[in-house]
Amino acid sequence: MRILGIDPGIAIVGFGFIDKEGSKLTPVQYGCIQTEAHTPTEERLLQVYEATLQLLDKYKPDAMALEKLFFNRNVTTAFTVGQARGVQILAAVQRGIPVAEYTPLQVKQAVVGYGKAEKKQVQEMVRMFLKLKAIPKPDDVADALAVAVCHAHSSTLNNKIAEVLRYD
Repeated sequence: MRILGIDPGIAIVGFGFIDKEGSKLTPVQYGCIQTEAHTPTEERLLQVYEATLQLLDKYKPDAMALEKLFFNRNVTTAFTVGQARGVQILAAVQRGIPVAEYTPLQVKQAVVGYGKAEKKQVQEMVRMFLKLKAIPKPDDVADALAVAVCHAHSSTLNNKIAEVLRYD
């Protein structure tokens, strides 16, 4: 199963593709989509949308996982990031790719085993799970890979639950 993890944003969108075979996780490609500041929001959204389509078409994931938004201060930023998430979800749905969403707490729990883990702990666990030489930079990329790892672990659990329910 190929999973695309996304850390949504408008200036920087982290992305990470991983392959899951059994319990083995292998990084495929990771990086970020960047848009220029002072560019109109609608143009930035178009850039994020088109770049997401290109990534989906090139790497052909079986699932896309995004981090749910959590903002407690800047409402304007939350709206703009929400719009960016929307165009990414639209791109996945147009390509027939299922979308899953996880809260930061769920990602930390799945990757570190502790929902209040520090960002550095999550990044180090991502590095270890994927056998990377260094923690990916910028942080948005490491966060996207963490979301993909979370989905890989969650999909295993969900598949096992579905199997049990089928036989009951």
